[in-house]
Parts: sequence; C-alpha cells; structure tokens
Amino acid sequence: MKIGVLCLQGAFLEHEKMLVSLGAEVKEIRTLAHLTDDLDGIVLPGGESTAQGKLLREEGLLLPLKEKIENGLPAFGTCAGMILLAGKLLDDDTVHLGVLNAVVKRNAYGRQLASFKIDADFKGVGKVPMTFIRAPYFESVGKGVEVLSKVDGNIVAVRQNNILATSFHPELTNDLSVHKYFLDMVKARG
Repeated sequence: MKIGVLCLQGAFLEHEKMLVSLGAEVKEIRTLAHLTDDLDGIVLPGGESTAQGKLLREEGLLLPLKEKIENGLPAFGTCAGMILLAGKLLDDDTVHLGVLNAVVKRNAYGRQLASFKIDADFKGVGKVPMTFIRAPYFESVGKGVEVLSKVDGNIVAVRQNNILATSFHPELTNDLSVHKYFLDMVKARG
C-alpha cells in the first residue's frame, strides 16, 4: 500500500514514521510530478494551513489533489490538513480543497499556550491520546459526515466517505490507532 504524504510544510515526518511502522510504503508529495496515479491514499499533515494552501497553489497541486480526493482517493488531514480539506472556514472566505462538508473554526482553542493533551473516545477505536496545538475544531458538519470524536462538546474528528479529518495530532503520540484506522479505510477501498 502506497500512501502519499504532503511534504510542503508541517509535521510530515512524524506521519511518515507512523505509516512505515504500520507497513505502508510512503511517497513524499512536494510537486505535481509526485502526485501520481499509483497512490492508495494521502495524508495532509498539521502545520500552518495558510502556508500549505499557498504552496499547494504555487506547485499546481491544489486542483489535481482536489480532483483525486473527489474521485475517491482516501485522504487523512490533521489540524492544518483538516483546514485544507474543509468546505468552509468560520469568519474566513478562504477555501483550499473544499472537499469536506463541514465548517471549521481555526485556532478554536486559542494560542500556542492553550495547547493541551487529553485521552478521548474515537468511534470504532476506543480511547486515544490527542494532542491539540493551536487546534481548530468543527463548528458544524453537513450531510454525509460522521462524527468520530468530541472533546468538551466540540467535534474533533470526522469521516466523510473517503475523507478522515482530525483537529488533533495523532502523529505526535506513540499511539498508532488513528493511522491504522486510516489504513483500514484505504484497504476497504480496494
């Protein structure tokens, strides 16, 4: 199984290590030439969504990646990656990929100093450790979006068909269960 990891900015190395430890082959996606048809899935890491969105556009990756996800390529976005996937951002007209039927509130938990860790339930997995760093959350979700986890009443993980998105960073823990969940989604696609 070959999983692309968007390597424009952010915590991509941590995702790569987890995917490899679960037996996946990883391909770094930095340019349009790297976005090939042999990918079985793609991970959009945390980091800075504005910088990643700008680089997606500059490298000519935005529309081809959007098309691949819309055509069924499994995608997993964490934190900034979730923002890139969102159909709408609260109080912001920017839309990047716009493939996830949800409204996201950026920096919903405040500044870097308000970062925190917690163990919380993740549907189909059980309790998982969650690391939130200047994290967004889902203000609302639309039709076809399944809520997988909430923290303090806020939606922090969802699935919509071939798309998995979390406002937390599973790659910054030693727990592989959320990445395994994504790889199981990829396997189920065939």
